[in-house]
Amino acid sequence: MGQKIKLGVFLMGSGHHIASWRHPHVQADASEDFRHYQEIAKIAEKGKLDMLFLSDGLSFNGLSHPAELVRFEPLTLLAALSVVTTHIGLAATATTTYNEPFHIARKFASLDHINGGRSAWNVVTSYYQTEASNFNQQSHLSHGLRYDRAKEFVEVVKGLWDSWEEDALVRDKAFGVYFNPDKLHTLHHQGSYFSVKGPLNASRSPQGRPIIIQAGSSEEGMNLAAQTADVIFTAQQTLEEAQAFYKTVKEKVIEYGRSPDDVKIMPGLSPFVGHTEQEAREKYQKLQELIVPEVGLDLLSEYLGGFDLSGYPLDQPLPENIPETNGNRSRRELLINLARRENLTIKELYLHVAGSRGHRIIFGDPEGIADQLEEWVVNKGADGFNLMLPSFPASLNDFVELVVPVLQHRGLFRTEYEGKTLRENLGLPEPEAQFDKRQIRV
Repeated sequence: MGQKIKLGVFLMGSGHHIASWRHPHVQADASEDFRHYQEIAKIAEKGKLDMLFLSDGLSFNGLSHPAELVRFEPLTLLAALSVVTTHIGLAATATTTYNEPFHIARKFASLDHINGGRSAWNVVTSYYQTEASNFNQQSHLSHGLRYDRAKEFVEVVKGLWDSWEEDALVRDKAFGVYFNPDKLHTLHHQGSYFSVKGPLNASRSPQGRPIIIQAGSSEEGMNLAAQTADVIFTAQQTLEEAQAFYKTVKEKVIEYGRSPDDVKIMPGLSPFVGHTEQEAREKYQKLQELIVPEVGLDLLSEYLGGFDLSGYPLDQPLPENIPETNGNRSRRELLINLARRENLTIKELYLHVAGSRGHRIIFGDPEGIADQLEEWVVNKGADGFNLMLPSFPASLNDFVELVVPVLQHRGLFRTEYEGKTLRENLGLPEPEAQFDKRQIRV
């Protein structure tokens, strides 16, 4: 197989399972301990994984995942991890709804210079509706308007990243010339949501531009991703669903004048690895027994768009008429479809969601896990996976020590990093700059 599987590690405090912090071998305060994240980064880099991925949220409630109750601001954490790693990519979430383009362009450009071109921006539009109240708002912009704003936001950020040509900074001491003014460009953006002059006070990225990740799977999300993203983080439960999403997005990418190989689709995946499949399932069951029912039910309600399930019998199916949401529409639809397809009760559904928040969960020995990853990639359901490991660091150690060697033996995964930048390691071309479109001097 020529194409190698791409693998990210989705960082989540003590682990993705909502009860991971209660496990006797897990550090309960991991989400605020830098040494914990440093250990994870070093294990992941030892395994030659592509990137570390940090989600973010700007609000929470008392029943939220412990890693969401208290957490590091992502770019602050990734700046620190930049100096203790050398190859692995560092991806951070930042919302387009409660930020300004200049802020985001500058922060990610700075991070990319600190770590030598290993940064990625996960573009989100904020689906936690309570975030609005922390930013002088009573409610979110509507779903469609958030994506309209996001499209323009990303356009502005890319334009700002192209402020300086690669060789603009001559730094000629003899003649006292620091930069060539003909190679500095001013954006002068005037749009529906933003007015941004520029230029950016950060030179061109070591990888051309930081990688852009997009995580929406709604129609609006897929369109935005097809136009702007290098990597797409998504959620599917079955190979057939994954193949349909993969085909749709790759076709959209072509419609927007891009090569389908220039966008990597990496669904979330929660692997439970054991020396046998039975051992893997026992690990899962041990965590399942630690779930506090109220926490599991609240998490499910949140992913159903804030629909309150507390008054419904837990041993019955989901109610029929769950209203539309102004939050995460694709995740709501995925969970409803999962419950209907597998005839799950409310309790069975929240037990499933507690393990991976709607992403696929798999079990197996190292060969079995590798088989399941290979099946999706060979059959065009994914280009790789964002690993949502149940508990840290044990689950990551299991994957790196047991599964990665199997993938390498099969020729499915690298044995050494291909380059110095995240873009090189993902096999993505450096983007064409927009200089020739706007030769406007400061």
